[in-house]
Amino acid sequence: MSDGPKQPALDPERLEPRMGSSYPEPWGSACSNREKRALGDPLGLTAFGVNLVRLPPGAPSSQRHWHSHEDEFVYVLEGELTLITDAGEQVLTPGMVAAFPAGKADGHHMVNKSRAWATYLEVGSRPPEDEVHYPDIDLFLPAKGGFCHKNGEPY
Repeated sequence: MSDGPKQPALDPERLEPRMGSSYPEPWGSACSNREKRALGDPLGLTAFGVNLVRLPPGAPSSQRHWHSHEDEFVYVLEGELTLITDAGEQVLTPGMVAAFPAGKADGHHMVNKSRAWATYLEVGSRPPEDEVHYPDIDLFLPAKGGFCHKNGEPY
């Protein structure tokens, strides 16, 4: 009889979710109800990250952003999410995917505008030289160091 999955497998429900985000205030509170479970890290992945993310009604996935060197990929598992990019809004439902190529200056995030929880997989390469740009707010994440204002002044 087995005690359940063992490496290289795991049950995501057994992982403690990370709540919220690492954004400094006033930007962090918008994502305070977001749940992320890092799936790749406990299995030893280093070239890319995989997160299982749950968003309650009304919650955004992140602040709208784009990456200088990181490719991102999203696969919707449950619920309904509204993808917001420079082009506007698009509703994503289970089975739909979205991709955000590295270096494409098109700020993106998703918002759960529905009345039910939404769940998706988030996959991203993790290049050390990546910088994150936030076009709508005074926030920037350089490759080395923590969050700062767009003028380079630390939070």
